[in-house]
Amino acid sequence: CTLELNVKDNRVVGVTSNRTLEGSPVNKGALCVKGRFGWDFIHSDDRLTTPLIKENGEFREASWDEALDLVAKRLGEIKAKYGPDSMAVFSSARATNEENYLAQKFTRAVLGTNNVDHCARL
Repeated sequence: CTLELNVKDNRVVGVTSNRTLEGSPVNKGALCVKGRFGWDFIHSDDRLTTPLIKENGEFREASWDEALDLVAKRLGEIKAKYGPDSMAVFSSARATNEENYLAQKFTRAVLGTNNVDHCARL
C-alpha cells in the first residue's frame, strides 16, 4: 500500500494513506491491513536494539561487528560442510521492499542458493 508515516517529536504516531495517489492501481490510494495497523512495533519496548550472542545457554549483548563476524563465520561453516542448498532465507512483509530485495540478493549472491521465500507469497 502507499502510506505516509505520521511523525511527531521524531516518533511515528500513526499511518495514513498517501491521498495524492488516489486512483492509483495499488489499492486506489487506500491502506492495506498491515499498512493501517502494523506499525506500532516500531517503538515497542520489546524490540531488540542491540545484538545478542548466546554463550553457555545465556544471552549477552555484543557489538554489531562481533555479531556480524560470528554470523558470517557460522554461515560459512554450514555452507562448507553441507552445501549452499542446506540454507534458506525467509523475509517479512514488515520489512521494506528494499530490505526484502537485499535479503534475496544476499541469499542468491552470498549464500549461493535460490532458497528464499516471503510470508506474503501466495
